[in-house]
Amino acid sequence: MEKIIFEYKDADDEYALESAWAVKTSDGYKLDNILFYTLGYALGDVVSVDERNGELYVTGLIEESGHSTIRILFNNTDDVQPTRNKLKEMGCDSELSNISILISVDVPSDIDYKIIKKYLYQGEVDGVWNYEEACLAHEV
Repeated sequence: MEKIIFEYKDADDEYALESAWAVKTSDGYKLDNILFYTLGYALGDVVSVDERNGELYVTGLIEESGHSTIRILFNNTDDVQPTRNKLKEMGCDSELSNISILISVDVPSDIDYKIIKKYLYQGEVDGVWNYEEACLAHEV
């Protein structure tokens, strides 16, 4: 495993960095984390990198994994773990960020995204959370 670095613009349009673990492949680096802030990449994607000052910076997507990444921002911390448990039952892993009300969700390619989206939409309508489709696989 190696750390790779993603460059992105934050909510204030400021330059920011997010690091993730990846596995070296013959073509590039296969992402082994669910990203929180960088858009356009999902778990299992293979990315190209450029070495700068001994660190590996992502330069682009080589191969899409078929996974999708969803970010959920909760209105109440009490809803975080029950939601993560429900998503796990639905076949989706998640990671809790350094912000206690933010999770990132991996939707594998073999899960029907329409079911997940319906669940996400209902939670938003009910005022439990806001969600963002940070990276949707082309097959969705």
